[in-house]
Amino acid sequence: MFPRSGKSIVFDSFPDPSDTWEIIETIGKGTYGKVYKVLNRVDGSKAAVKILDPIHDIDEEIEAEYNILKALSDHPNVVKFFGMFYKKDVKNGDQLWLVLELCNGGSVTDLAKGMLKRGDRMEEPVIAYILHEALMGLQHLHINKTIHRDVKGNNILLTTEGGIKLVDFGVSAQLTNTRLRRNTSVGTPFWMAPEVIACEQQLDSTYDERCDVWSLGITAIELGDGDPPLADLHPMRALFKIPRNPPPTLHQPELWSIDFNDFLCKCLIKDFELRPSVFDLLQHVFIKQIVGREKMLQMQLMELIDLNQQIGVIEKTRHERIHTKKGSYMKSQSQTCDDVDDLATLEVLDENTITEQLQRRYAKEQIYTYVGDILIAVNPFHKSELYTPEHSKVYIGAKRTSNPPHIYAVADIAYQSMVSYNADQCIVISGESGSGKTESAHLLVQQLTVLGKANNRTLQEKILLVNSLVEAFGNACTVINDNSSRFGKYLEMKFTCGGTVVGAQISDYLLEKSRVVHQAVGERNFHIFYYIYAGLAERKKLGHYKLSDSKTPKYLHNENVQLVPDIVGNAFYKEQFETVEQCFKVIGFTLEELGTVYSILAGILNAGDVEFTSVASEHQTDKSNISNMAVLESAASLLCIRADELQEALTSHCVVTRGETIVRSNTVEKATEVRDAMGKALYGRLFSWIVNRINSLLKPDNDNQSGEEDKGLNIGILDIFGFENFKRNSFEQLCINIANEQIQFYFNQHIFAWEQDEYLNEDVDARVIEYEDNRPLLDLFLQKPMGMLALLDEESRFPQATDQTLVEKFEDNLKSKNFWRPKRVDLGFGIHHYAGKVIYNAGGFLAKNRDALPADIVLLLRSSENELICKLVTHPLTKTGNLAHTKGKAAGSARMGTQQSQRTINFAKSIGDTTHHPRETTNMKTQTVASYFRYSLMDLLSKMVAGQPHFVRCIKPNNDRQAHKFDREKVLIQLRYTGILETAKIRRQGYSHRILFNNFIERYSILAFRANEEPAVNPETCAVILEKAKLENWVLGKTKVFLKYYHAEQLNLMVRQTTDRIVLVQAYVRGWLAFKRYRLILEKREQSAVVLQSGVLLMLLLLLTRFCIGYLARQKYKELLDEKNKAAAKIQAHYRGHKERKSFKRKK
Repeated sequence: MFPRSGKSIVFDSFPDPSDTWEIIETIGKGTYGKVYKVLNRVDGSKAAVKILDPIHDIDEEIEAEYNILKALSDHPNVVKFFGMFYKKDVKNGDQLWLVLELCNGGSVTDLAKGMLKRGDRMEEPVIAYILHEALMGLQHLHINKTIHRDVKGNNILLTTEGGIKLVDFGVSAQLTNTRLRRNTSVGTPFWMAPEVIACEQQLDSTYDERCDVWSLGITAIELGDGDPPLADLHPMRALFKIPRNPPPTLHQPELWSIDFNDFLCKCLIKDFELRPSVFDLLQHVFIKQIVGREKMLQMQLMELIDLNQQIGVIEKTRHERIHTKKGSYMKSQSQTCDDVDDLATLEVLDENTITEQLQRRYAKEQIYTYVGDILIAVNPFHKSELYTPEHSKVYIGAKRTSNPPHIYAVADIAYQSMVSYNADQCIVISGESGSGKTESAHLLVQQLTVLGKANNRTLQEKILLVNSLVEAFGNACTVINDNSSRFGKYLEMKFTCGGTVVGAQISDYLLEKSRVVHQAVGERNFHIFYYIYAGLAERKKLGHYKLSDSKTPKYLHNENVQLVPDIVGNAFYKEQFETVEQCFKVIGFTLEELGTVYSILAGILNAGDVEFTSVASEHQTDKSNISNMAVLESAASLLCIRADELQEALTSHCVVTRGETIVRSNTVEKATEVRDAMGKALYGRLFSWIVNRINSLLKPDNDNQSGEEDKGLNIGILDIFGFENFKRNSFEQLCINIANEQIQFYFNQHIFAWEQDEYLNEDVDARVIEYEDNRPLLDLFLQKPMGMLALLDEESRFPQATDQTLVEKFEDNLKSKNFWRPKRVDLGFGIHHYAGKVIYNAGGFLAKNRDALPADIVLLLRSSENELICKLVTHPLTKTGNLAHTKGKAAGSARMGTQQSQRTINFAKSIGDTTHHPRETTNMKTQTVASYFRYSLMDLLSKMVAGQPHFVRCIKPNNDRQAHKFDREKVLIQLRYTGILETAKIRRQGYSHRILFNNFIERYSILAFRANEEPAVNPETCAVILEKAKLENWVLGKTKVFLKYYHAEQLNLMVRQTTDRIVLVQAYVRGWLAFKRYRLILEKREQSAVVLQSGVLLMLLLLLTRFCIGYLARQKYKELLDEKNKAAAKIQAHYRGHKERKSFKRKK
């Protein structure tokens, strides 16, 4: 319940507002409650009411505001007070209503920002008029010993008649004769005076009413620039800066008059004892210019207010005030409300609100949050229970709002969109290194495989294992991420038109090959090297692959890693080795291929241990020799080449001049470069071969039939290395960060630029959202001929060029505010990326860009007896720098015949019996890493643009990779550079789905028209469908329907439900028809049975009649026979008696 009483007033003694005031609409939010427009039931007048929610600890501030309003609202520059009311509500809590004058012209901040938005700015006389009226209001307060303490643009409101009113006295203070100063640190950070801020730390610090003068000075800057100074900082950071910085000025003081600058200078004197009072400022020449022009300026102000309201109010940025008595940063009303699943639904959209929401959700293990149709995923840094089979089922075909935000929901939306629209989809996962992109990609593949319901269970298992396999070869441990992707991966899952998954294809980009031969401090090589070392040791096979069980290979050497305990004895590595081997087998690699892969990896490690010594001779001192021949022989054995030829290729090189071949010795440095170049090339090409092999094994069956593959659908998943900024940033970090710039540009184009262009083209009235466009940065990198990569390629062609000349070329040609040369940093240059400033060290840039594999090594590896190794250096490279995929086994035919120790003969017998130098057949004569990189970006973008995109923004909550730790500043920086706030605004205000009229009618006419109707393709038909679906806030353009992000899901759900109902009705109709047919058949059978039965009965009757007649005849005959027998017996008896009597008489 609300507090019943304050110190001197009893709240429940105020009248109930229900009889007098009726709420019409919401105007906005205050610190403690919402502000509404109300109507007076008695006289029909309108007012504003601030409804204070039941918060127990604000009664003192309510009482202070009530007392000030009651006593001082009789001034024309102070908002009028119509009274306080008390509304009892047992269910929701009691409410206090402060009814005030309705200032429906908005705030002076809205006016200033609106004009700047239109490319205009407020004229100085108008600013002087506003400041004069505000000073008059403050003079009234100060005369009555009251300090406002929260003067700012949003607390100076306008009426449509050009009136100017001071509002919001919640933190105002009343001075007394015994207490002429105050010592409470209170106000809104950006406007707070230095002496007010000082009270937070210095108990003896005090201030008087001149703190309002400082705040008015900041407000004057706000009227000129649109924002207060330091507005781009976190409020707490601003509080730290204000006392330490010199007094602020306008952004461009030279554009304003001397009088205005002087007025600001007077207001913003840091020592408040020297600062003028309100009374003094009213006499300032800048303020006095309005004398005699008040009416004209008031009319001008009215016109500006009217124009601003017609065009639309600028999105408000809320700056919350602080109060030392409350102990910390005061939470806004939006922050005290319940958590929201979609940030675009927040009533107040600002950085603090969004960060607060994410932090609260993160504390509750709710790591996923929507921004419209975009998913934010905050890395939990621990295993979660959110990915069980039960969770997977819940998100299949479900309405997005039916369940909490989840990565599975993104998979389902992409899948349903693919099936519904019969169109390819693309899921773009972005975020800095360590933010959880790779794991998100795993989960998406997992859910899409479930949705695709592969008929072949083995195929389903293969697809799930693809990521694990390529990540073992393409991921590594960095200082900020234990499983960092060191390549770009675009996985396309292939489906039938019915939605059944039938295959997959991987495209890989820009593998960081340099990691094979060198890792920065605290980092490691690719995972696979550690896995095979531990796995082979467990199987006692290290000797078979010539690997030492006591000495760490040079390519794996790290001061923090010891061979036996950290690699050989690592249980996790052993387990991963078994997993990787199982992946190979399940996907379809043969045991022979698997053995060759192990041999190549072991060969790379052995080659890395080859050591060179300098050999002095009579004529030269720059010759090199191999000091550990046994290691060389091991490497040659594993690569199936001759050791003596490998020695020659490493320690010398051939130069062809006018048809003559000259052999020159390599220095130790050159030999080392050649050795490392071979290791990098072998690993890079092996990785490409593995990817190509996976693609051929997971290719859909129908791809073999001509034309069939075009009928399928794809869902692509982009998982690319995240933005990186290390202590030392080299060429690899530059490429990675340029790629991230490109992904951010694509995001900006899709979310902001293309969408807002369509509004203009289709005459749709939608508010323009400003966003940070990084196109100038991309031009800085990719433009020809003066972009950074073009300059790098140009410098790479000069043999005498050095990294120093490269940096100087950058400095001379890159004229951009985003490029600079830091002082006292050798070979250093800085780039202001979208994600922040990064300083790069150009050491090794030219060598890394050339990435040359000597022709001698190419030719030697082509002579390998191992078919796969031969294939790796025979197949050409694509424009993206990957191994070209060729059908059939061409490697064997490309082998270089018999091995010969004299390389002069080998050079003459190059492929095709030509006399060209082997370099010409390796596709590396003019290609550089920069050119491969440029083509890779083009190829990647072409794939992404082909599909409807869905975005997952991964956020890293802290740099310590620690669970349950949420670093607000870290998260806020990521939210800023990814444009989440702007995204939330455009998702709330804009129309993310834009569908052509004919496509819309074809897709959704079922919702409003009969199946046999053919509705006309026009806007009216679309409107009928939308109204029938009871949707709101849609817009019709010239040729397209513009829908909110949630409309498309609602319509698709309705179509699905309607289709289900139709199918159900059809099922019932088909059942009824089948039953009817059955009844007809049954009736015919019954009729036939009756006929049959009547015939049978007649026959039975005849038989029975005949039987009866026979029976009766037999009975009659029997009776006659019995009578005859009886008569005969009687006659016989009489005769015998007669005869016996006669005989007796004779004897007698």
